Amino acid sequence: MIPKGMGGMGNLLKQAQKVQQQVMKMQEELANREISAQAGGGMVEATVNGRGEILRLRLEPEVVDPADAEMLADLIVAAVGEAQRRAQQMMQEEMGKVTGGMNLPGMF
Repeated sequence: MIPKGMGGMGNLLKQAQKVQQQVMKMQEELANREISAQAGGGMVEATVNGRGEILRLRLEPEVVDPADAEMLADLIVAAVGEAQRRAQQMMQEEMGKVTGGMNLPGMF
């Protein structure tokens, strides 16, 4: 029960709790999505989940050159970084839909 005189504040708190629950549910759903990015013209592909955690890494055999391991490392870093950026962008866009564009610190 909301204390007398707290009607407006109580409603605001209820709305905030509802939005928080929706955000948490959305975060769980988005965490299960997969986002991929490629580097080197598709020679390297990284797939991450909505949290940005690496799920898979695919390398075309011809990109694996023992004489140029540095290039392969750079391509892997580029593909993983882009996939993680895409995951973050997707998370922000989807959360914006739930929060109506409100900036809720610490929520995502």
